[in-house]
Amino acid sequence: MANKHIIIIGGGIIGLSCAYFLHKSGHQVTILDQSKMDGGASYVNAGYLAPSHLIPLAAPGVMKQGLKWMLDKKSPLYIKPRLNTDFIKWTWAFNKSCTSQHVEQSVPVMREIAVMGRDLYDQIKQEEGFNFQLEKKGLLMLCQTDQTLHHEEELVKIAQNEGLGAQILSKDEVQKMMPDTSLDIVGATYFECDHHTTPGEFMNDLKTYLVDAGVVILKEEKVIDIIAHNKRITSIKTEKQTLTADEYVLAAGSWTSTLSRKLNINLLVQAGKGYRVQTTTSTGITYPSILAEAKIAITPMNGFTRFAGTMEIAGINHRIHTHRIDAIAEGVHRYFPQVRITKQEKDAAECGLRPVSPDGMPYIGKSSKCDNLTLATGHAMMGWSLGPSTGKLVQEIIDNKTPSMPMEMFHPDRKFGT
Repeated sequence: MANKHIIIIGGGIIGLSCAYFLHKSGHQVTILDQSKMDGGASYVNAGYLAPSHLIPLAAPGVMKQGLKWMLDKKSPLYIKPRLNTDFIKWTWAFNKSCTSQHVEQSVPVMREIAVMGRDLYDQIKQEEGFNFQLEKKGLLMLCQTDQTLHHEEELVKIAQNEGLGAQILSKDEVQKMMPDTSLDIVGATYFECDHHTTPGEFMNDLKTYLVDAGVVILKEEKVIDIIAHNKRITSIKTEKQTLTADEYVLAAGSWTSTLSRKLNINLLVQAGKGYRVQTTTSTGITYPSILAEAKIAITPMNGFTRFAGTMEIAGINHRIHTHRIDAIAEGVHRYFPQVRITKQEKDAAECGLRPVSPDGMPYIGKSSKCDNLTLATGHAMMGWSLGPSTGKLVQEIIDNKTPSMPMEMFHPDRKFGT
């Protein structure tokens, strides 16, 4: 196999993971990113490696619930209606994908790629001697109502059927796990299969490794055009220069659809904004926990506790809406009455944009419209979990090897709701 020069557009968790596996396979790799590569979704996420997240965002009832939540500025899911052709097409495809059949088909696929991603984090840490936090403490789903607990119990059954460790816990059992907290819940489910990390640590370990290995990383290098001929990219123009390579990987997150359109690839992707606020004050929360009704994730990271939440589909922007930060703070306090997030901590909140496909499944693979481009985007809330597995699959595709798992549901040219 001849080694190739490969340009990766996008330096988030997906782009860096692609670079890692392509470099390990012997290729010469260049990464382009329009930012300073020190913020965004890859840095502000909850850090979960979560095979438990088997159900895609596009599931029965989600669109109906989203319409109800449109009137609530503090709702966990907010879809801002707007007269934009791409948004209208995405919404239509999303609605068509919210079926039981889609969920049934997605569950085993999501399990496989998520377990693969989780285990690759462990493998990379061992092989490279990285120092990032990786803890195997599982994930709690904390419930305040019997109705929600019953719903979560159904998800436990699905996880168990997929061979994942999961169980139902009483309030007292959860309290024994975290004795230094006060808890306002009726019970919880517990997914032993999940791990967690501190995202910034892994990103820094990976960037340092790649630079030391000879991978070229060009920050603040915005791609403005992609030139193609006969279904092959011939060059890429940035604001600073023109670059060429043998193969290209488009892993630009929420910006991917804008760039893919230059190749006549109409990728349906919407930016899903998520927020994070954190505290260095001791909370007593020692297990990663999702507040089931509030849809807020809590992670005990190295040196701080992170609270993350919301899915705000309102276009590409980095505006911090204080009512959403307030909703996170209020939600945490409802479940953990002793935890109070200060104004200073709320003022330091950050956000990131997650690329969301209409069916909640990532796009990984080659479009029929371009032979030397591999797409890797659309991971929604699972980008962090699926970073290494996506990188591995991209490397296998470019090396013309049989992929580690079936790829049909990730195909960039797939139809929705069929």
